[in-house]
Amino acid sequence: MATLLRWTIGPAALAAAALAGFAPAWAAQQAGKPALQDILQRLEANLHHYDAAVPSLFCDEHATSSVWPGASSEDTITDSVFRLRRTPEANHTTTLVESREIRTVNGKPATSQKLDGPALLYGVFEGGLAVVSLSQSACMHYELQPVSRKKPAQPYVVRFATALTPQDSSRCILQEPSKGRVVVDPVSMQITHLELMTPHHVIDAGDEWSPPVLGKRVITVDYAPVPLGGETFWMPATITLQVTRGSGTFHSTVWSFQATYRDYHKMEVTSRILPGSETPVR
Repeated sequence: MATLLRWTIGPAALAAAALAGFAPAWAAQQAGKPALQDILQRLEANLHHYDAAVPSLFCDEHATSSVWPGASSEDTITDSVFRLRRTPEANHTTTLVESREIRTVNGKPATSQKLDGPALLYGVFEGGLAVVSLSQSACMHYELQPVSRKKPAQPYVVRFATALTPQDSSRCILQEPSKGRVVVDPVSMQITHLELMTPHHVIDAGDEWSPPVLGKRVITVDYAPVPLGGETFWMPATITLQVTRGSGTFHSTVWSFQATYRDYHKMEVTSRILPGSETPVR
């Protein structure tokens, strides 16, 4: 699984910025007092199933990105075909690879796949569900928000904060100090909402002549059930990103990205062998 959540700033935005275990889990649930370890085990099982079974897919992505202050007050609106492709590796494993084909920019046909817009976000489909899971316990501190006995059907909320160490950091999905929470549906035991905040996110690593540029990054994801290939997977329905650089009302630069995803389809290739005398119908 790839490292989570890469985002890019387009050239125009840079210029503008310059201007400015199931049984215990179910038993605990029925008792109205689930154990954190049981929830993590269930989320881990969900993650393994997603990694092993989610098919290559495509969907419609409608995204709005902006930068403030900027040279223009207009947002960049893109409509794209978003793809998640299961790609085989040399070691006989598969990797989920994200890509998008931009169809229109601000209502006009796209002339290039290199977007000259403020920001794009990658990695949520690959690793978003792994942030809260048993396999990340060495990298995270998890805390289950108390569940009211009077409302046993309310969603479970698991708060998290990174606990990075030199020994474990190579296996950690999040490579920067971060915190946030996930909301888990008590019936399906699926993550329905993710909030992630990185207070000192590296926007630009800098070089030997200039120090790194830091900013505050906030990502939210809402998930919804999607039927694919006879199974149901919980996929992103909306994703938002906001990165703030600097401090003070008149000294901050804010990049934002908001996207909705709909009309999911399994990526399939069909073929038919024709007799030599039959002419293909075009």
